[in-house]
Amino acid sequence: MSDPLRPRASLRTAVVWEVLKDALDRRVKATGRDTGGVLEVLDTGGGSGKFAVPVARLGHRVTVVDPSPNALFALERRAAEAGVADRVRGVQGDTHGLFDVVERGAYDAVLCHGVLEYVDDPAEGVRSVVEALRPSGTLSLLAAGQGGAVLARALAGHFAEAKQVLTDPTGHWGAGDPVPRRFTADQLSALVTGAGLEVGAVHGVRVFADLVPGVLLDAEPGAMDALLQLEAVAAELPAFHSVATQLHVLAERG
Repeated sequence: MSDPLRPRASLRTAVVWEVLKDALDRRVKATGRDTGGVLEVLDTGGGSGKFAVPVARLGHRVTVVDPSPNALFALERRAAEAGVADRVRGVQGDTHGLFDVVERGAYDAVLCHGVLEYVDDPAEGVRSVVEALRPSGTLSLLAAGQGGAVLARALAGHFAEAKQVLTDPTGHWGAGDPVPRRFTADQLSALVTGAGLEVGAVHGVRVFADLVPGVLLDAEPGAMDALLQLEAVAAELPAFHSVATQLHVLAERG
């Protein structure tokens, strides 16, 4: 897989990047507008630009909304280093007040990655980002998976915490859990359809990557590429959605 991100980091992002890149390519072909192949993309909670900058390198214009000034500063630096500063704009804000900083219905694609875990009302959060889409826009939604956390806590020997994740409606394992909320594939799909979009595909992300010791990847020639290929195949299979660290939903209007 060709990934503009660092090799080790690509284990965590490669599946989403390939799906997103293909979706943007399809959106370019489907727009029918004389835009020169340039899309308007909104990245909510986009932080330092690990997806925004690669999207801009494809030639698209990207607006990143994030509450952290430090993250936006890092975004500006990363965009400049990649030579796409003119195509990346960072604004401070969050999904709750999204339309205080961006326009409704102005974007061909919206990325909502790692956001729903932290909002008080996930359904409202999804409705908000959907309202930013143009009538035929595409949503890329990425959130923490409940089943992956159950597996990770159990393999670490924290069996009570694993049970807590499994039985807690929010998928939270306790006071020390840094992630307030996790989802199943069905829950994420329901949020998307409830906001008026059609689910195009669901992918399991980081099915194996978080469980494989780094020493194995360093010791075995070709192990990184082999694991990337394994992740790509497993991501497509619903059986692995229940043990993925993250879940990715790609959806469209109509």
